[in-house]
Amino acid sequence: MVDMEYNEMELMICVASRVFEDGASVSVGTGVPCAAAMLSQKLYAPNLLITFEAGSVAPILPSMPLSVGDSTTMSRALQTTSTADAMEMLQRGLIDYCFLGGAQIDMYGNLNSTVIGDYRKPKVRFPGSGGANDFASMSWRTIVVTPQSKRRFTNSIDFITTPGYLTGPGAREKAGLPRNTGPYRVITNMAVLGFDDKTKRMMIESVHPGYTIEDVQDNTGFELLVSEHLKETAPPTKEELKILREEVDPFRAVIGKKAQ
Repeated sequence: MVDMEYNEMELMICVASRVFEDGASVSVGTGVPCAAAMLSQKLYAPNLLITFEAGSVAPILPSMPLSVGDSTTMSRALQTTSTADAMEMLQRGLIDYCFLGGAQIDMYGNLNSTVIGDYRKPKVRFPGSGGANDFASMSWRTIVVTPQSKRRFTNSIDFITTPGYLTGPGAREKAGLPRNTGPYRVITNMAVLGFDDKTKRMMIESVHPGYTIEDVQDNTGFELLVSEHLKETAPPTKEELKILREEVDPFRAVIGKKAQ
């Protein structure tokens, strides 16, 4: 990897912040999703409507909240409701995007955040779904942010906590999930991945500076498709980094120590 004036976490947040169109709505958690949404609101989508699982709707965040129930999430909010109301907004089709992560992801964007190994005798047990299943089942588009490695990107997924395209075309609809919903982008430290419209398989959309298609494939446990319009990801701009470091996460709770 080439020397850069930013670290991988800053890169992923900056790239994620460019996804949203102005006026879109997004359900976020704390950490990376919140940082990306805040940065987007400050630079690219001033009318981005942010919601939190605990019930805050359309806050103007003064700083990074510590949790989805932090009082900061309610700063200048249009509504402060409840988790039930937040989930109802998803069910009614009012949320365009959600942000998720997980321990494992497969070629169809299914996520595991429950166990590694046998469910009854797991090698590792994780916190589980929380609201992740609801978010990915009911929001229009799911964005995943996760490091790229064969351990995470695998077809031997141990448990489907959160549905992607399940087994492929038509599978979400057969399971009773809304049409035209599902995984949209997977943003890693190496690339931006999307999904092929016909096969619903994961596909390389752009490769980050300092990496190649081979690097991305070598760190994936299944064959990736490659977009006909493949490009290099634009690196973080000076303005993005300045706002991210000075306004969004000045204490570096998410972005970590300063890049050398």
